[in-house]
Amino acid sequence: MNKIAVPKGRFRVWLEENRLVPDPSKMHGSSAIAEILRVANHWAHKLLLYIAQVALALMVVLVIMNVTLRYVFRTGIGWAEEVPVLLVTLFAFLATAIGVRDHMHISMNVFYNIFPSGGKTRKVLDFLSDLCVLVCGLFMLFYGWRYAARLAVLPGVLPMTGWPTFIQYLPAPMAGFVIAFDQLLFMTGVLDPDDLLYSEKEVDWNEVVKEQRQEALAGHTIEGGDLS
Repeated sequence: MNKIAVPKGRFRVWLEENRLVPDPSKMHGSSAIAEILRVANHWAHKLLLYIAQVALALMVVLVIMNVTLRYVFRTGIGWAEEVPVLLVTLFAFLATAIGVRDHMHISMNVFYNIFPSGGKTRKVLDFLSDLCVLVCGLFMLFYGWRYAARLAVLPGVLPMTGWPTFIQYLPAPMAGFVIAFDQLLFMTGVLDPDDLLYSEKEVDWNEVVKEQRQEALAGHTIEGGDLS
């Protein structure tokens, strides 16, 4: 009997387009664990993106509202000055983790580009780069959480909102965990460096120039052979 294809719902299609469900073809044997970790990573960054977007939107709204109240109505809201500071801290650390995930942070490639693409030297440099980022992520996770936990047991609140003091330091261990998680998946091969969530693959202009020179050289060689 022929099976009747059941149309997928919009939510299911959205999940598959954003790679938030496991690929059935990879859910066999040892590859199933890697696929589950990839899906978990995509979910973590989807949640991270939504938190960052909400934080940015609230920050903009609160700043505009407070400035309007102050300069138009000669009044203001005390907590509306403190909350944006907390939100910009949260947004900055989450943006750091997002930048690490898609390799969007500023880097110097002068020494790196000297060596051939795909060679052993570049692989060693890539590993050292990933290792340094992993250490930074673990440092943020460990010491950020340790400092926040120390403040949590001490009496003290923020002056305007009355919230506990330690909450302003929570974005550091949060971003550190995500950074360390990403780098471990990259270093173990679970995530491919070209698996980008927030951007498109960057064009390596050095390779483009090399290819153009090789094509031009080949063209001159062919023309020279025809003339001879």
